[in-house]
Amino acid sequence: MNNTYLTTEELSSRIKYDPRTIRQNLKDSVLIEGKHYIRPFGGRKILYIWETIEEDMLNATHTSSLEIPMANGGVCYG
Repeated sequence: MNNTYLTTEELSSRIKYDPRTIRQNLKDSVLIEGKHYIRPFGGRKILYIWETIEEDMLNATHTSSLEIPMANGGVCYG
């Protein structure tokens, strides 16, 4: 599997969000560890998986406003 791994700053330039916003607001609420980002070798460094993030951004435009994404990848219809 060929994935593109990005630092917070590189992701920031691609999605046009401030790196601080990614770290404080998106990480662990929208971007889930193991799905959207990894910590290689158990370290502090975070690498974001571009293909997964891009796919989820594109799919988010097709979801209903009543769908709530769950951490395990499921959807709650509320």
